[in-house]
Parts: sequence; C-alpha cells; structure tokens
Amino acid sequence: MDKKTNIRTPDLSVVIPIYNEQDSLFELHNRLKHTLENLKVSWEILLVNDGSKDRSIEIIRILSQRDERIKYLHFNRNFGHQIAVAAGLDHAQGKAIVIMDGDLQDPPELIPKLYAAHRSGHDIVGARRKMRKGETAFKTSTARLFYRLLNQITSVDIPLDTGDFRLISRRVVNTLRQMPEKTKFFRGQIAWTGFPSTEVLFDRDERKYGKTGYPLWKMMRFAMDGVTGFSTAPLRLVTQMGFLFSFLSFLIILYAGYSHFILERTIAGWTSIVVSTMFIGGVQLISIGILGNYLSRIHRNVQGRPLYVITEQSERFVLNSEF
Repeated sequence: MDKKTNIRTPDLSVVIPIYNEQDSLFELHNRLKHTLENLKVSWEILLVNDGSKDRSIEIIRILSQRDERIKYLHFNRNFGHQIAVAAGLDHAQGKAIVIMDGDLQDPPELIPKLYAAHRSGHDIVGARRKMRKGETAFKTSTARLFYRLLNQITSVDIPLDTGDFRLISRRVVNTLRQMPEKTKFFRGQIAWTGFPSTEVLFDRDERKYGKTGYPLWKMMRFAMDGVTGFSTAPLRLVTQMGFLFSFLSFLIILYAGYSHFILERTIAGWTSIVVSTMFIGGVQLISIGILGNYLSRIHRNVQGRPLYVITEQSERFVLNSEF
C-alpha cells in the first residue's frame, strides 16, 4: 500500500509504447485483460502514446475510460521507442514490470510464464525468440550478427535473440532510473545491472496490422546507439588504423626515396596515387563519423533537456515519487 496516495501498489505493470497502432489496440486490450485476470494478481496497463499520427490516442482514451486499470501517457510528438519505454518505467507502479510492444508480435499470453520465472527468484526474465515469423532473412541475419558482434566487443553479456519484451523487478527499474544518459539502449542497460536473470523461449508472431515503425535506417541508428553506449572498441579501432596507415605510409616514403636516389628510378603511377588517396580519405571520413557519434552522445547528455514531454495523461494516474 502506498502511504502517500493510499492506493494499493499493483503486483504487475505492463508498459507498452504505442506508435500508430490503432488497428491492434482493441485486440491487444482484450488479450491482455484475459491473460492478466487469469493470472490472479493485481495489475495495471500503462500505454505510452509516442506521438502517433493515427487514431491511437482516441482509442487509448476510450480504453482508459472503460477500465480504470488502463492508464496512459501522451506525447505530442514522436520521441522514439526507447524514450517511450523510459517514460513508462518512470510512471509504472507495479512491483514487477513487463515491457512489450503493442503490435501483437509480442504475445500477451507469454506473460504468465515470465511472471512465474520471476516468482522463482529472477529479477530479469527475457523473452527469447525461437522463431521470427514474417521477417526477411536479411533482417534476421543482420540482427543475429549485430548482437553476437556486440557481445564480442563489450564486457556486458547481452542476451542473444532477445528484444525489449521482458519482465523486470522493481529494483531493476530503480537502478535503470539512476542511469542519466539521454540515449537509451535498454537491452544493454538491463543486462548491465547484473541482477539474476533467465529466459523464456517463444515464437514471435508476424505483424498483424500496419507497418513496422523500425525501417532499416532506424535499425542502423539503434545499433550504433548500442555500440557507442556499451563499447569503446570503435575508438580503439580508429586509433589502431591510424597507427597502421601511418606506418605503411612511412614504409612507402622510404621505398620511394630508395628508388629515386639509389636505383635512380622515379616511381610512376597516377592511378595508384588516386586510389590510395581515395582509400585513406574514406578511412578518415569513417573515423570522423565514429568520433562524431561519441561526441553526439556527450552533446545530448550535457544539454540537460528532459527525455520526454507529457501533454496528457490519465486522470486517475498518480506518480509515486518514492519509486
């Protein structure tokens, strides 16, 4: 029981970022409600509308009016999936919190298994995908490659083939809220906490309605956030490449001097000069880009702007300042 608000703390909160999901919201609510009521615990659902362009917020208001356990936050513009998750975690009241997407690819029916694993003593219960229905071989293979590469270059053991669909305990949430960085990568941040964890296997369903909110360019930016947030390996690589090319250039200078003064033969080759110049120029641009990504993270953090701006929320919603 919360002493300040005199409202009983729910056993379970379900945090769902919403972006243009008007077609799935009613089905999502029905499946969630049926699943959670069978779980026999007190619960709440927190929908975070991340600046949807469709009728999502209108439907969310209707659902909230019908059921007092459905609460919502509304952003007047899109702040991004990870920021919407952060807002949900800031405002969720439950002793345990499930994070899931609202497109029905994350099946609500898996929540009882996640909760059972949590009750057995785990603070983090990830939902690991056995199969990803409806996704291209390119997306599946690049995702597998990225997480395996990320695990190789970081000291954090980030679970493979596991997205944001998971259950975390209240003490994990409290730890996450102490992390001040503005660029969020919760898959890595949750793993970084080091709390006892386990996994539940499931088959990820094909997207039933609408189009994905994560096209290729967003996935690439998300991957870069993960790498720059949890590894300095790209910076070390840039430094090593700088030493390597400097050494090779020095050898070429020595060879050119030897050919000119000793062999009395000047090395000709306009093509080789242009090719080598373009190659080194490309390496320099890549290096500047890597440095720019790290500087961008620093820039966003020192600006001190709030992560998100809430323009509307449930009338019954109360933020528990003790969390």
